[in-house]
Amino acid sequence: MSSPAVFLDRDGTINEEMGYINHLSRFRVFPQAAPAIRRLNEAGLKVVVISNQSGAARGYFPLALMAEVHRHLTELLAAGQARLDGFYICTHHPNEACPCRKPKPELIERAARDLDLDLKRSYLIGDRYTDVATAANAGVKGILVLTGYGRGEFEFIQDQAPVPPVYVARDLTDAAAWILEDLQKG
Repeated sequence: MSSPAVFLDRDGTINEEMGYINHLSRFRVFPQAAPAIRRLNEAGLKVVVISNQSGAARGYFPLALMAEVHRHLTELLAAGQARLDGFYICTHHPNEACPCRKPKPELIERAARDLDLDLKRSYLIGDRYTDVATAANAGVKGILVLTGYGRGEFEFIQDQAPVPPVYVARDLTDAAAWILEDLQKG
């Protein structure tokens, strides 16, 4: 039977928004990330990162750095007894018009096929209205967090957003709690 999932944007949702992470020393995970992800893990949800990461295509860092960042993130989360079930990343330049760059749903659809996920019972948490639009395009519930770019997006451009979030959360902890309550409602 297919599992529900929580898709997470990376920068601004799991870790501090730093522009392009062009060195491992610039990667700083929010303190609430591991406990929130662990709570989702304990509830039996798959947790998957989906992210646009065009920095290598732009020449800002080597592609190998992204893999190093994800290994480091995995280790930091494991130290907090949390885990991710996958990373689905668009590494293309925005001008390439690839099929996987958010807000297109390809990353979520690929994860759903690979991990046997039930998108109708799934969620996406992100700090941009692009993430909320991605959720809508994939048929999952979109949650906007006020970390990263989220507060500015919510305060200044929410009226221009093509799709409203189902919930606006203070941070990943708040979003995880809301998801678990929403799933209990059925």
